[in-house]
Amino acid sequence: MKSNKEIALDAIELVKPAIEKLFERTNRKELHIVVMDPSIKPWEGNFEESILIESSLGNPSQWTIEFDKLARKKAHQAWRNNTPNIHQQTVHPSSLREGDVLFYGSFVYGDIVVACSGVEQWYDMLISSWIALAIEQLTISEYQSIKITTPTQQYR
Repeated sequence: MKSNKEIALDAIELVKPAIEKLFERTNRKELHIVVMDPSIKPWEGNFEESILIESSLGNPSQWTIEFDKLARKKAHQAWRNNTPNIHQQTVHPSSLREGDVLFYGSFVYGDIVVACSGVEQWYDMLISSWIALAIEQLTISEYQSIKITTPTQQYR
């Protein structure tokens, strides 16, 4: 079975044409993506070690804002609370901590946490959702293929 990292990278490549199409209506064409390892819970490891992959679109050396740092902060909020960070921003701002970013743009689907930064926050969240859903469905496809090709395999 492919690793979580391989599947996450595959998911980003799969949705990249949609992201590029979306760039036609966004305020810029730069983006940083953070995907957390869905097999590590906040109480099992620290945040930095739990980042599965990071990926940038556009040219980071030309960014006027550190989108990578913003995306990591969005991911940290979502991973810490197991809910998209829009939830803290709009429903439970009392849970915001010192240093938390005040923009949303993450998405949580089951144990998958994805956060983006670079375009408008609602589009960051949309892209995060595309990637999260793609990761889960690609994993399901992998899982089903393994069950079909090796039906007696007992462990991952």
